[in-house]
Amino acid sequence: MASFGWKRKIGEKVSKATSQQFEAEAADDKDLGDDEDANWVLAAKRRKEILLEDCVRKSKELKDEGANLAESMRYREALVKWDEALQLTPEDATLYEMKSQVLMSLHEMFPAVHAAEMAVQRNPRSWDAWQTLGRAQLGLGEIALAIRSFQVSLHIFPMNPEVWKEDLSWARKLLVQQKATTTESMQALAKRAELVQESIPDYDFESDEIVAVCAAIAEKEKALSAAKTMVIVSASGTVETVTEQDNCPSTPDETLFIRAR
Repeated sequence: MASFGWKRKIGEKVSKATSQQFEAEAADDKDLGDDEDANWVLAAKRRKEILLEDCVRKSKELKDEGANLAESMRYREALVKWDEALQLTPEDATLYEMKSQVLMSLHEMFPAVHAAEMAVQRNPRSWDAWQTLGRAQLGLGEIALAIRSFQVSLHIFPMNPEVWKEDLSWARKLLVQQKATTTESMQALAKRAELVQESIPDYDFESDEIVAVCAAIAEKEKALSAAKTMVIVSASGTVETVTEQDNCPSTPDETLFIRAR
């Protein structure tokens, strides 16, 4: 009778040298795959860098074209160029600041303030963006806000004579005038209220004269209500006015007279 021994695992039939060779080839394949992945990542990053460089270059060209148009007072065309540039470089604070200046030249103050605020948000350290924001706020009559914006601009660039001598000085003068005008208006309103109060006489409705007049009017109304007057036209055409008293309600015979209202 034949006996069967224990079956060895298939893996045990593989020699140690063959196993080591297989592991070395697998490691080489893994390194090659890692190199291919790294090359793909580097290639994608490089393409992105090239695309960004192209966007920046095209944006600069559009910015320069818009600046030339603005110098020629072709403001609407300049805005179109700068809007196209912002599609390529939306974080460019200079484009928003230039837009704000042109919008102020077109007397569009609300969009000018918005554009200047966008410039300040993208570059809070830009003194000229704060200066432009202050000028736009002055155009809206927001003098206190404009003064603050000019002060921030001076804090960033303290040696700027334009902001110090022109913008901030002018805004402070406007603020003084505004306060003076407000004070005068309040005083005029108070004076007018006093005049209106003085023009109304202060009647004493409980005086003896007023009571006597009221009593006389009441007696007259009572007498008129007690006596009723009617106009009567007779059949023959005679017109007669008859006063009817409350204590004597008799009237002429209605067969002889026709009552006329």
